[in-house]
Amino acid sequence: MMRVVVALLCLLASAWSMAAPDWVSSWTAAPDSAGPAMQPQTIRQVVRTSAGGSQLRIRLSNAYGLTAVTIGPVRVARRVGDAAIDPASDRVVRFDGQPAVTIAPGQSVVSDAVALPVATLQELAISLYLPEGASRASIHGEGLQTVYLAPGADTTAAPVLLAAQTDDSRYFLAGVEVLSASDARAVVVLGDSIADGVGATANAYARWPDVLAARLAPASMAVVNAGIAGNRLIRDAVPPFVGSSMLGRLLRDALDQAGVRWIVLHAGSNDINAGDMLATPDQQASAQDIVDGMQTLIRRAHQRGVKVCGATLLPYGGVGAPFVYTAAGEAKRQAVNAWIRSTSLLDAMVDFDAQLRDPSQPERLLPSYGSGDHLHPNDRGYQVMAALMPALLLSH
Repeated sequence: MMRVVVALLCLLASAWSMAAPDWVSSWTAAPDSAGPAMQPQTIRQVVRTSAGGSQLRIRLSNAYGLTAVTIGPVRVARRVGDAAIDPASDRVVRFDGQPAVTIAPGQSVVSDAVALPVATLQELAISLYLPEGASRASIHGEGLQTVYLAPGADTTAAPVLLAAQTDDSRYFLAGVEVLSASDARAVVVLGDSIADGVGATANAYARWPDVLAARLAPASMAVVNAGIAGNRLIRDAVPPFVGSSMLGRLLRDALDQAGVRWIVLHAGSNDINAGDMLATPDQQASAQDIVDGMQTLIRRAHQRGVKVCGATLLPYGGVGAPFVYTAAGEAKRQAVNAWIRSTSLLDAMVDFDAQLRDPSQPERLLPSYGSGDHLHPNDRGYQVMAALMPALLLSH
């Protein structure tokens, strides 16, 4: 009888564990650079979650600050349009029970849980107040979403921010997590400007990770975009490139994301571009250097039980300044793509290059998929990229 009872308790414990909700990353914007000094003001930022949940919490970052920054009050509500919120959904966000938080330079904080149910693909407005301003903001430069800034006194609770200035970068806001079903998990897209959505229509959720998020939402699969325009795989930024290397930010922006099961890696184009644009030897990268960097990243992900889907690099023939197209750069791209297509280290592969290149000029994007700069896709091109993602991403 005792064995039967023990077995039954084990089964019940297992069932409870499977049913228990857990936190999963539902939206992110990787901090990538130092923004301007800011006066006291309210900043209202719009995000669209991917996975839904019964509660939420937010992450704030002072990654590029030189001094501590105080943020608060902070509020979250459902967005109803432009800078307007649904007042009935408005909630105070607290940090260790307090309505404000001071974040040390280079650090980030996660809020307490907020009792606001979140639907899949839910638009939220997150309003931050800077009571003392900031000597230097930490931003994500290519937000592709209007941000509303209202200088002066705290107006985080205002149903509509009146006379607000607008911008399209992200300020201090780095992530949203939701308390979701136990089978919810996250795909992190780690890449450069093509992941970040340069060339897509602003305020339209037209980047390919956005389109993929809508596709995977019914399967309880969150898609979070850790792309940074101007980012490189193996070296930190020097102008005109942006942000810590993908290897350097792998933990912060991918492996430490709540509920991550997959990384989609689309990287290497800017490592090639740097060789053509920057003359100094220490900024050069061979095809083998890029492959070595990918191998390192894959091994680190696998050590954490995270799978990696590699994506081939898009053609860039015809690109204009400041970028340069060279035969040597094209040879590197072909070599990297050949490795991505053939390696057994990857858990999955998606061939963006084969689908978006011009068959008559394979070193160029097909014009109907291009934004006009011969480098970044347009909305249609991004839709094709999302549609190509393999069904393997639905596996745990």
